[in-house]
Amino acid sequence: MKTAHCVPVVMYHHISPEIGPITTSPKNFDDQMKGLVDAGYSTLTCDEFADFLAGKPTPPKSVLLTFDDGYLDNWVHAHPILKKYGLRASMFVVTGLIGDGPIRPCAEQDGVTLPRLPSHLECRALWTAGSTDSAMLRWSEIQAMRAAGTFEFHCHTYTHTRWDLVSKTREECLAHMRHEFEASHALLKEHLGGGSQHFCWPQGYFADDYVNLAQAFGFRYLYTTQTHGQNLCAKNSTHIYRISVKNRGARWFLHRIWIASHPVVGPLYNKWQSWKRKLRG
Repeated sequence: MKTAHCVPVVMYHHISPEIGPITTSPKNFDDQMKGLVDAGYSTLTCDEFADFLAGKPTPPKSVLLTFDDGYLDNWVHAHPILKKYGLRASMFVVTGLIGDGPIRPCAEQDGVTLPRLPSHLECRALWTAGSTDSAMLRWSEIQAMRAAGTFEFHCHTYTHTRWDLVSKTREECLAHMRHEFEASHALLKEHLGGGSQHFCWPQGYFADDYVNLAQAFGFRYLYTTQTHGQNLCAKNSTHIYRISVKNRGARWFLHRIWIASHPVVGPLYNKWQSWKRKLRG
């Protein structure tokens, strides 16, 4: 049996008709997911991705779809499209921003008024104002997606704060991060029955002491926002690369995944992009 050489991990945030940064339109997301199905790709769970990293046979055309933060639009638009195509994704949720309340309408329902979806910049303003319900998921919606098999849920801290930027000392920073791990794990256990070994760094920041702290809390698989590298079998599970998706259709999407997983083209592309970034820096 052939097995995957590399598994690309794709990073989404918003699936919304609202125009803005890190936002993919429902139309383009639908086209991307249809493209995966038509091209014969398998979407992995995080545990299946972990099995790949451990050397277990994995279908050659495999991809891991990840979503960050836990926005309401993931329920309204991403969930119905994943369900339509029988695909799976993983979401890293900021547990302290998830609210309570009944399930709101989503796009798979006919004849309903969908909730207004704030843009990314509006969502961040609502975070700052402490009024997150109109921007973020509720636990009832998370449980519904989990029951439907479209999403599984993992940790993205409790508040999404860059404590390295606001703490007076490194010791204070690490103390805050310990609380982030503890509080987020407690909420995942309360609402979903357990924690996870998969963790995504808020705003992409991490350092060696952060990694050590995460491992001490039982996180074995650490997801970054770094794009230009390959996730290969038997490689470092504490530094998982992810592709940031553009608001484009299936043709671009499938080409980008092909580049990311190719044993020759992929490393050359990553070196070229890293060189360009160094020049800009």
